[in-house]
Amino acid sequence: MSKRLTRRNFLTQGAAIGCSVAASPLLTPVSFAAAPTDNRLVVIVLRGGLDGLDLLRPRQEALLPVLRPSLSAGNKGEIPLEGGFGLHPECAPLYPLWQAGQLAFVNAVSTPYRDKRSHFDGQDLLEAGIASIEGDGVRDGWLNRAIGGMKGVDVRTAYAIGAEPMLLSRGDAEITSWSPDVDFILSQQGVSLMQNTLRGDPEMSAAMATAMGLASQSGGGALDSADLEEAMDMMMNPTGKSARRAHVRVAEFAADRLREDARIACFSLGGWDTHFRQSNTLRAPLRRLVDTLLTLHNRMGAAAWQRTTVVAVTEFGRTAAENGTKGTDHGTGGAMVLAGGALRKSGVLGQWPGMDEAALYERRDLMPTDDVRRWMGWALRSSFGLERSVLETEVFPGIDLGDDPRLLA
Repeated sequence: MSKRLTRRNFLTQGAAIGCSVAASPLLTPVSFAAAPTDNRLVVIVLRGGLDGLDLLRPRQEALLPVLRPSLSAGNKGEIPLEGGFGLHPECAPLYPLWQAGQLAFVNAVSTPYRDKRSHFDGQDLLEAGIASIEGDGVRDGWLNRAIGGMKGVDVRTAYAIGAEPMLLSRGDAEITSWSPDVDFILSQQGVSLMQNTLRGDPEMSAAMATAMGLASQSGGGALDSADLEEAMDMMMNPTGKSARRAHVRVAEFAADRLREDARIACFSLGGWDTHFRQSNTLRAPLRRLVDTLLTLHNRMGAAAWQRTTVVAVTEFGRTAAENGTKGTDHGTGGAMVLAGGALRKSGVLGQWPGMDEAALYERRDLMPTDDVRRWMGWALRSSFGLERSVLETEVFPGIDLGDDPRLLA
């Protein structure tokens, strides 16, 4: 049995490290449900606010290099798609999916969340699928409500693995949970003991110092998730010989369940908060997303993949202009990613608002032109046949699904 350090409970100032012994390969809650259909849906929450303008670069916009001088200067090797958009070069391994008609993007989408730009509130509203989190608070998630509205769903096979179910899947539809007792806190004395234990191993000792250095530098603030994950990998696998990283193991586990009885899966990928040095910090989360999609594609097998729709969504986009630290701040309009053999075709979808100052939201963010819930609603309806009235009143209360965008074949 191997050990794996996670970001969970990694406290600052070197006083404590949160560790996870990999009794399970999963470091994120993963929820599943079975339904009497061969269609499959995977929902991935991209936590931290994906910069859709960097994932899918609007090279047709003359103001792009003005608003993003350093980011634009470093944007080389992007993959041309359609409509003047270029895909981030880190996503090049996904291009065969694009060529096969199994990859699409929706521009300028958002939840109804505006202006406060809190990760916590934004993610809660995204997962709850409602217009506001004011009042009594958030109790259940839209995917759980959708499962509750499906006929013949076997709730006995709906379960979550991890510390707790995602809000996305929480609700009245029963979920059997398994939470391995793997998290523990290492005190300062424990840190000293680990340092002494590793003293005879220069590589492990150096990696430990790197991880503790990251904690010390944080000064009580949030750590850069990409740097921290790399430090944890160094610490547990200093020679770089780890067979599979956490996100790949999550995707493998999900693919195995979906290849069998499961038809709906949800989990999250973190690391998308790119305030600083975005040209560098965005690479790691993009690689994780690429790994995840390709692992699902390769491991599920052709028959299951052909009936699969993957929807990757984030709580909000990022500012149109880069900031003083060559990153971007919390914004509004963003992008969602669609993948899977069930897609009707590849494409860049949605209504593009433009990037002139007058076209920006509050003159700072990409203007949202559509509600991300509408696209998720059509993914549910096309995959599982949920009634439009159920989607508009129960799953995403108050949404108008509008015209069918014909996502699936």
